Amino acid sequence: MPRYLVEAYVPRSRASDAGAAGRDARTAAEEIAREGTPVQYVRTTFLPEDETCFHVFEAPSAEAVSEVCRRAGIVSGRIIPAVE
Repeated sequence: MPRYLVEAYVPRSRASDAGAAGRDARTAAEEIAREGTPVQYVRTTFLPEDETCFHVFEAPSAEAVSEVCRRAGIVSGRIIPAVE
């Protein structure tokens, strides 16, 4: 399954929002998976000095990840394929 990285801006002053966004992303991914699209939340990494939050998903397409972000309320600057 392809992996995708979602990059989102999170101000340092709202660091607690990064953890909440990760929980919301996991919940949205599980919801979409139950609906039949195999999406899995992998992890969230917050870089406070850069005010950037990265969310990693396994999904069949960037569109599926975009739907997870929409449902989770994550405003994304980019959704890009990732290789680990």
